[in-house]
Amino acid sequence: MYKAHTEEQFKEFMSQLVETNATLGFFSDFNKIAANVDAISIKLHQLNYLIGQEDMAAAIKSLWEENPKVFSVLDILIAIRTSEKKKAIDKNGCICLIEDFFETPEGVIEYIEETGLKEVLQNKKISNLVDYVFGVETGLDTNARKNRSGHIMERRIADLFSAEGIKFRQEVYSTEFEEMKCLGEDLKRFDFVITTSVKTYLIEVNFYSGGGSKLNEVARSYSELAPKINRFPNYEFIWITDGVGWKSARNKLEEAYYAIPGIYNLTTITDFIGKVKVQK
Repeated sequence: MYKAHTEEQFKEFMSQLVETNATLGFFSDFNKIAANVDAISIKLHQLNYLIGQEDMAAAIKSLWEENPKVFSVLDILIAIRTSEKKKAIDKNGCICLIEDFFETPEGVIEYIEETGLKEVLQNKKISNLVDYVFGVETGLDTNARKNRSGHIMERRIADLFSAEGIKFRQEVYSTEFEEMKCLGEDLKRFDFVITTSVKTYLIEVNFYSGGGSKLNEVARSYSELAPKINRFPNYEFIWITDGVGWKSARNKLEEAYYAIPGIYNLTTITDFIGKVKVQK
């Protein structure tokens, strides 16, 4: 069976995988965090009224009469977003959405008491809900790190191309290319496209610092995608990937490595760049 690379080349490829591509800016997106807080800051300022109240039920009813909509943001105080549609059992044993508690002052009172927020607010363990929610949002933002890892990799590759004077386009759909009808009905979006005097390179970029079933699926899908594209002499599929997460999916990556001629990591990407530069 034809192999695009040798076993020794694959071993070297694996030895070159890096542990992380994260800069310090990777860990928290404070612009997004601040925007999320700003969007509800007026309501949070109003909820500050509850801090230090001895008669919490009376304070809630008073605030409800002033502005019942202010309680719609209570979910974020326990690190839940309304969009998540989380459910809980109320005092009557009924299962309901968290947001349902915010429809009546009695529901808000139950929510404040049963979540433990009553004690936190009464004892002034929180002095300002705006600052508190900024911290909550910072914690929730860690869930977005997987996506940021991929974006960081894309930016790094874009910077490498730009530094070498290579013209490229990003997020290009397969429908732009007549020959790519061979990919079927699915709309495929390539991270980068580079067109030279010799070929058009359709490029996918990713980085995995941790394992998971997704890696096996990515390797399998690209192994199937590459031959469909490469059968056209004026097109080539390129896959740039890195990260020690591949060690947990070594077998699938090895299969892909033998099937895809244009596969590179952050060490060998210079080989692809050199190849492109001579084709200008």
